[in-house]
Amino acid sequence: MLTIISFIFCTTLVAILTWLVTRKDSNTSQEGYFLGGRSLTFPIIAGSLLLTNLSTEQLVGLNGAAFQHGLQVMVWEVYAVIALVIMALFFLPKFLRSGISTVPQYIEVRFDKRTRIIVDCIFLSAYAFILLPIILYSGARGLSSMLDLQSITGIESQTTLLWSVVVMIGVIGSVYALFGGLRAVAVSDTLNGVGLLVGGLLIAYFGLQAVSDGNGIVKGWNLMVESSPERFNSIGGPEDNIPFSTIFTGITLLNLFYWCTNQQIIQRTFAASSLEEGQKGVLLTAFLKLLGPLYLVIPGMVAFALYSESGISNDEAYGTLVKSVLPAPLTGFFAAVMIGAILSSFNSALNSTCTLFSLGIYKEILNKKASEGQVILSGKIFGLMIAILSVLVAPMLAGQDSLFGYLQKMNGIYFIPIFAVVLVGMLTKRVSSYAARLGLLVGFTFIPFGYFFPLEYSLVEGVEKAVYFSGGVMNDYHFLGLAFILIVFTLLSVGKWKPRDSDFIQKDVGAVDMTPWKHRNVTGMVLVGLVILIYAIFADF
Repeated sequence: MLTIISFIFCTTLVAILTWLVTRKDSNTSQEGYFLGGRSLTFPIIAGSLLLTNLSTEQLVGLNGAAFQHGLQVMVWEVYAVIALVIMALFFLPKFLRSGISTVPQYIEVRFDKRTRIIVDCIFLSAYAFILLPIILYSGARGLSSMLDLQSITGIESQTTLLWSVVVMIGVIGSVYALFGGLRAVAVSDTLNGVGLLVGGLLIAYFGLQAVSDGNGIVKGWNLMVESSPERFNSIGGPEDNIPFSTIFTGITLLNLFYWCTNQQIIQRTFAASSLEEGQKGVLLTAFLKLLGPLYLVIPGMVAFALYSESGISNDEAYGTLVKSVLPAPLTGFFAAVMIGAILSSFNSALNSTCTLFSLGIYKEILNKKASEGQVILSGKIFGLMIAILSVLVAPMLAGQDSLFGYLQKMNGIYFIPIFAVVLVGMLTKRVSSYAARLGLLVGFTFIPFGYFFPLEYSLVEGVEKAVYFSGGVMNDYHFLGLAFILIVFTLLSVGKWKPRDSDFIQKDVGAVDMTPWKHRNVTGMVLVGLVILIYAIFADF
């Protein structure tokens, strides 16, 4: 009962504080609703970026990957720092200079409206069928095990319980995203972000104490290293889940897309009050990501030390650890923070979905003369439809071997083509919209083909087994690197054969003050140096 009381108290407190901070905000204009009036300062940007990223596909999924594979999975946290530095120094100035609200709008600025609409549709499909359902499903799984909802509710059927929690998260997240606008999302993210950092570190602390039977976290750490030293190597071998060489191919590309061109994540950077505030916010996020392994990797490794013989699945490891090691009041507190993390990613993705549809499809195709009120209303209606669709799709994800691995694989289908088009667009002046559309077509043909269509079938001990190009002939991440090279080659070749009529020159539309932060370069170099240091400390070639 104490767990439930503390859960309800903390959840309600965040909602009240968010309302108090944002109650006077105007959401009647497009800029106010979709970009928070371009008023976000660096702490709000950093808090929102961090918690939008840290949903249950991270808390449950990445700790589950650490439970299965060990320290090598820290690459998704530590290496992300380099992508964030590149975002702050290279991508963000170009985005803010164009005064855009969405990544597809930049595609229109650089290429043309037809290419933009294609990218809008790609984002909308990916969020509806991949991202939002995974957020709901992983959140329901984590929350159910953490609060032991089966015992509390008396619902014996796991399927019924899963549907119930998915619907609850979907309803609450939709209220935040559809009625509060981006600033309400960002403020609630920041409040929950503080709780997540505190709660995540407490779980690592109590978990290491449990390993050592209360004899200290250093003792607990040493016991884990002594019992399974091979699990504490930051460098993955050729047969491991993340071979070291993949850091320089698919993993780099996935990180760069995610932190530099993923609408769901970077929309809050478009809402920065100035380039300086945006750069400080992104670089502060990079620093906080260095702490990520403490609450996104170490708990999974602790769970392995405690429960590896119990037969729990990878994605049950985190919830089991939280329920076992945290005192009841703190379990309720962390469950509230976790529901905040779930809602953060869900309502951020839903808010981005509304933005993409309203500004990219409704206003550009369906109703070109729409008023601001009509544009906002269209986003809310479409967002509600997508929320319902996501709730229906989420429970169908049951049975995945690794939720985090599944997410990264599915992300690659649309991450790589879009990132290639944006990057080539920024680095060249004559590559045309025709080349961009052909590059997208190549990417969306080649990657799914490598993922899902077998090259041949082989018999292994009498069992028919398909051999796929991706995951069979080569590692998935190397395959994505190959796909990226093919797309870029297509863009440059077609751009040479059929170029733009004139050089592309980006104009500063004066949306925000473009004076950069004077310490950006030094801060970026320090952060990259810390990444190298962390890898060196745990590396064993």
